[in-house]
Amino acid sequence: MMGEIALAAKVTHVPSMYISEQPGPHQGCREQAIEGHRELSRRARALGVDTIVVFDVHWLVNAGYHINCNGSFQGTYTSNELPHFIKDMEYKYSGNPELGQLIAQCANERGVNTLAHEVDSLELEYGTLVPCRYMNDDNHFKVISIAGWCAWHSHEDSKMFGEAVKEAIEKSDSKVMVLASGSLSHRFNDNRSGKDSMFEISNEFYRQVDLRVLELWQQGQWKTFTDMLGVYNETCHGEGGMHDTAMLLGMLGWDQYKGKVEILGEYFPSSGTGQVNALFPIV
Repeated sequence: MMGEIALAAKVTHVPSMYISEQPGPHQGCREQAIEGHRELSRRARALGVDTIVVFDVHWLVNAGYHINCNGSFQGTYTSNELPHFIKDMEYKYSGNPELGQLIAQCANERGVNTLAHEVDSLELEYGTLVPCRYMNDDNHFKVISIAGWCAWHSHEDSKMFGEAVKEAIEKSDSKVMVLASGSLSHRFNDNRSGKDSMFEISNEFYRQVDLRVLELWQQGQWKTFTDMLGVYNETCHGEGGMHDTAMLLGMLGWDQYKGKVEILGEYFPSSGTGQVNALFPIV
């Protein structure tokens, strides 16, 4: 059996999605974002996906590429970044160590220094936990988390890493949904901003660039987008250096990718940042 990338998407993981579940003034405020995750889950199940691979920009690494491919994940998570947003969130998922190790092997063969870890105390970050909460609450899918906050890495290396992910999946016996878990623009509102700023963009410039980017994605103008990715990331404060997006596009073919993105739900600002759930067709 040959492995297959069945679905690919850029997804939001804003912690206000968890707040949206809780009784109180913000209950239901992120329902459309949550529904985007549920829709991806429905489509993945219909296609027979067995594993979710997440490029998680909340996992910071300073050197090399890193894969958390434990056989299982279980715990109670509180965000040390925003403990008032995500607190005592329980999770339990199965892993796919074989595929994680194969990704590392393929990346290293391409000269991209990569380590696959099976360490029980290496926990998941909320860039993985939030999407999995809404896509995988019944532990239907196995989970692999890949560090996407690559502090000193080049987009070229992340592109090559994405190519290695594709190679590894196709060599495996897994049918996979790959998620780039991170925002578009990522300039937070200033610390003294009011509570209502949770629903605002930090500057109209960032919204307008984000919306133009989504137009390019929907039109399939990948050469234009990949040419501007570096400056877009620098100017609009890309989350995790936008390495999740570079990995995703490397996997899909970079400027040769022919797909036209489908937006699930709508673009929305969150605490100053620009967010979306976007399906990248496999073509």
